[in-house]
Amino acid sequence: MPLKPSQVHEILNAKREEFAAFNQETWQQLQQYRSVLANLSAAGEADLKARAAKHPVELGARLLESLDKANNGVISANLVWQNREQSLAWVRQRLTGITTFAVDGSQIYPGKDLSLPVALVQVGWFENPHLPTGEYEKDVVLDVMTPADLQVGNSGEPVDRRVNMRRFQMEIERLIDYIKAHAKAKDCLVFLDGSLVATFAEAFEAKSRRFYVECLLDLLATSQTYEVPLVAYIDTSYAQDLSVMLRTLYDLPDSQSIHDAQLVSKYMEWGDRTPLFLCQRSGILADYGDQSNQIAFTYLKANRDSYPARLEIPLWVYQAGLLDRVIDWVRGEIIIGSGYPYVIETADQTAVLQAADRQAFFKILQDWAETEAINMHFSRKMVSKIRRR
Repeated sequence: MPLKPSQVHEILNAKREEFAAFNQETWQQLQQYRSVLANLSAAGEADLKARAAKHPVELGARLLESLDKANNGVISANLVWQNREQSLAWVRQRLTGITTFAVDGSQIYPGKDLSLPVALVQVGWFENPHLPTGEYEKDVVLDVMTPADLQVGNSGEPVDRRVNMRRFQMEIERLIDYIKAHAKAKDCLVFLDGSLVATFAEAFEAKSRRFYVECLLDLLATSQTYEVPLVAYIDTSYAQDLSVMLRTLYDLPDSQSIHDAQLVSKYMEWGDRTPLFLCQRSGILADYGDQSNQIAFTYLKANRDSYPARLEIPLWVYQAGLLDRVIDWVRGEIIIGSGYPYVIETADQTAVLQAADRQAFFKILQDWAETEAINMHFSRKMVSKIRRR
């Protein structure tokens, strides 16, 4: 039965006061937080550092850059063009000859259509050297996961999680292989679609949590060792590292509804960013060992009508004096992609598995099982679909 709009409106009207009360409380707290953003400028830098010195660990964030060019926690890019042609000319000046690379993945989970649990994981990548010739490379690699890979029968770990872990592992391995093949390439930028800080894994048991952390540690160490810049791009971030820092240093009220991107967005125009901060989030970073203080972040205004994106960058990139150059490369990718990095977007399109791919996979699987005399039964519904296609 379709949704009944009249019932939705009736319930929303009945609960209007709850929504209004939440918005009012959040708005009042947000104003308090924004009132101290003035300290994130040259005039407040000394006071900020003095306060931070009293909190050596788990401050949420710690300032890395000078605030000489910042106002209300924002460094203006002053990038204004009359039309798209002008913005693309700016991109050509910065990205021509710069190779960008990104990876994404897709999967087909085990289902009830097969008597044996089988999964397919596909990882796709896109490499763009940004040359006038227009050349590029995109390709895929895949893996078929067997019942042994999926660890069927092991209690406490969902089968789908094993698929997600394999996809993540393959994505990270492809990034690492690429970095190693481009050692010390200062004209190269590698994108991770997601965070370098595996807070999402804190909800998992110890083994899975450690798996994600070790993958990211390998990526961080490889970027640093081979000196290839890496940017983790988080389009929609609810991180509160900057908010925690302000709350801790300036005795602001605790608020779980205020996040960093929301906090700084008011003062940003397209292309603006916050100063660079060292991430000192409590929790999962305690498992990062010597990389626990090696992840920096900034917020970059990528769209005029939405909150800024979060960029996480290995600290060595800043220490090597590459930060401004790398962020301009990110801006360039965002312009090409009309609001989202084109290289990540294209990697996603390359990797994605459609419904037709699912049917093709099951057809191949069925034919192979029959040839190899593997006892694998398909549901009648699946057999019917395979025959029709």
